[in-house]
Amino acid sequence: MDPKQVRDIIFRSKLPDIYIPNHLPLHSYCFQNISEFSFRPCLINGSNDQIYTYADVELTSRKVAAGLNKLRIQQKDTILILLPNSPEFVFTFLGASYLGAISTMANPLFTQAEVVKQAKASNAKLIVTQECNMDKVKDYAFENDVKVICIDSLAAPPEGCLHFSDLILNSEFASEHDLSKVEIRPDDVVALPYSSGTTGLPKGVMLTHKGLVTSVAQQVDGENPTLYIHSEDVILCVLPLFHIYALDSILLCGLRVGAAILIMQKFDIVQVLELVQKYKVTIGPFVPPIVSAITKSPVVDNYDLSSIRTVMSGAAPLGKELEDAIRTKFPNAKLGQGYGMTEAGAPLAMCLAFAKEPFEIKSGACGTVIRNAEMKIVDPDTGISLPRNKPGEICIRGDQIMKGYLNDPEATARTIDKEGWLHTGDIGYIDDYDELFIVDRLKELIKYKGFQVAPAELEALLLNLPTISDAAVVPMKDKQAGEVPVAFVVTCTGSTITEDEIKDFISKQVIYYKRIKRIFFVDAVPKSSSGKIIRKDLKARLAAGLPN
Repeated sequence: MDPKQVRDIIFRSKLPDIYIPNHLPLHSYCFQNISEFSFRPCLINGSNDQIYTYADVELTSRKVAAGLNKLRIQQKDTILILLPNSPEFVFTFLGASYLGAISTMANPLFTQAEVVKQAKASNAKLIVTQECNMDKVKDYAFENDVKVICIDSLAAPPEGCLHFSDLILNSEFASEHDLSKVEIRPDDVVALPYSSGTTGLPKGVMLTHKGLVTSVAQQVDGENPTLYIHSEDVILCVLPLFHIYALDSILLCGLRVGAAILIMQKFDIVQVLELVQKYKVTIGPFVPPIVSAITKSPVVDNYDLSSIRTVMSGAAPLGKELEDAIRTKFPNAKLGQGYGMTEAGAPLAMCLAFAKEPFEIKSGACGTVIRNAEMKIVDPDTGISLPRNKPGEICIRGDQIMKGYLNDPEATARTIDKEGWLHTGDIGYIDDYDELFIVDRLKELIKYKGFQVAPAELEALLLNLPTISDAAVVPMKDKQAGEVPVAFVVTCTGSTITEDEIKDFISKQVIYYKRIKRIFFVDAVPKSSSGKIIRKDLKARLAAGLPN
């Protein structure tokens, strides 16, 4: 039967659709109600307790935009933000939005090769970073006339490098008139995170002003918001802002409602507990490894965590054991999960226990489809839409999804079909109560503590070794990380290369979570007639306890 002749079974939110002002630029939308809370705390820097009000953040972001303009950064130019969580990250992102420029965010722990690859792929015209990362960017910047701005002090800054304060001071000479000329269209790209999608190498995900405004509104707007946060809330931001979960559901949602956002550069269990107690944090967005650390830490009971009213978990599934354990640590909190994807503009589904007027939820569910969007479950083989309780590939449609992959129309067409459905690569089903459950995935990605690892990227590096003739990378289950990458390797005749030598070769080129945990030497990598690696066969061999 032709799938096109079968009417789609479409699932929608339990909550009614709302009006979304997605004609506004992202910064205008976030600050639309600023008059109500301009002098309330907006950003709290957890490392030094410095507090920026909403008026401070809005003004500084405008100054950054004007300063960037003075440096000849133009509308639709790309800025690479290579920073940990910091006020400067926020000022740069919002300043770029004001200017109509694009922010691409990279993990500051990336190796030099990984940073340069993203800078090249995104055609970044300027890099904002720290002194400790200068060695990663200075050669590339000098050779390609890319400007560099450093947020901390430099004893002897390289030629062409500015301090972040210079950027703001520079803006004093730029007129507001320069910014008023910028005409931002709803479909203009504002953020360019990198994701591997369902397969292949990392690709630039084009998120538009309209898309991110829609995504934030789906969560926090309306009379009964899906995610009920407000101006009295203090939101912990320990998750990295270069990841869509924190950027969208913490920073942008927090700005929209006027909440205080408590920024931490990195996760440290004692510092988290101290800051929660000190600032009476009310919203705790976490990922399963952080939840696990909190449940197992012997020091947790020494702190008052009673202020937290919402604990939300995302980026990877949270098992029932962890769910039950975390409830004992936060007895006053509502607990639930969300399900998101960078290409979908962040959450596709969210737990309605977080709503202003909450719903009863089931343990293990990752919420119901967000409002102002459509979801369907399709048979991966036939493409036919499936009814309730039948697992298939999860597809989402709505204004929040990405515009496409940067300079990659083929990958875009594989992910977003002609009817506008984004295919997630995840297998799940919707039950009789509109709850979504994830059961498996089609996608090849390895999830290390919520971070994406693309097998194709590691396979390409392995094949750069002249002594390796073929290679395949698959996930292996790990108690701490969830999954770790392991490799099946075919060596050339006469090769004496060892497992440690291969692992060392890879570890010098990639960030820590992409390092290969084990190497299995095999005679051949299983492949289909079209030459595609049959990963399920390798996963089955792992499950069977394949010895090295």
